[in-house]
Amino acid sequence: MDLIAEGITEAFRLLLKGDREVLRIAFLTLRVSGLATIISAAIGVPLGTALSLWSHRGRRRIAGFVNTGMGLPPVVVGLWVSIFLWRTGPLGFLRLMYTPTAMVIAQTVIALPIVTGFTMAGVGQLDPGIRLQMLSLGASSWQLLRILIREARLSVLAAVMAGFGRVVAEVGASMMVGGNLLGQTRVLTTATSMEVSKGNFGFAIALSIVLVGITYIINASLTRIQQQG
Repeated sequence: MDLIAEGITEAFRLLLKGDREVLRIAFLTLRVSGLATIISAAIGVPLGTALSLWSHRGRRRIAGFVNTGMGLPPVVVGLWVSIFLWRTGPLGFLRLMYTPTAMVIAQTVIALPIVTGFTMAGVGQLDPGIRLQMLSLGASSWQLLRILIREARLSVLAAVMAGFGRVVAEVGASMMVGGNLLGQTRVLTTATSMEVSKGNFGFAIALSIVLVGITYIINASLTRIQQQG
């Protein structure tokens, strides 16, 4: 109990003092995970909607790959992204290894199947009559896609929240491709893991409280928008 009380006290002290290092780590966490979520939503929402409409027999196989990707271990993603971005890898010339960009790429790969799968399920539950009505009114494919996304906006928001929740709490892939470099690629999850390994449990608890607080604020805001919708 003393350890927990120490961590909570340390968290409030760091936040009230405006500790520069904690703020820098928190802002980098938001930047990396937020950008990864935005990219995965920009790709995954239209893709999930299109897959829900696709009647080809290969749809079930693709949906199986998407569902498998929803449970893909982050360390596997970190491994393959590292292989591609390593200096001797296919994309090594970009020199992205151990940068925030590499972390965004890894987290996007993790979040994309989640956003796609949730969107595909949400759009698939819509009344088929909506699609038939829009097509009878002469809607183009892009117009139909936009209308269906709007009708399934509650499910789409749930998909975005699930994707963000997965990547903001991710540590394995971020550590592998980012390296946990102070002032460059250190985010809340990797910093917490490092502090635990050093035995600084009070500071680790403080970082975890900051992480949970950020996650709660983001998801509470999206939940409010979802419920209003």
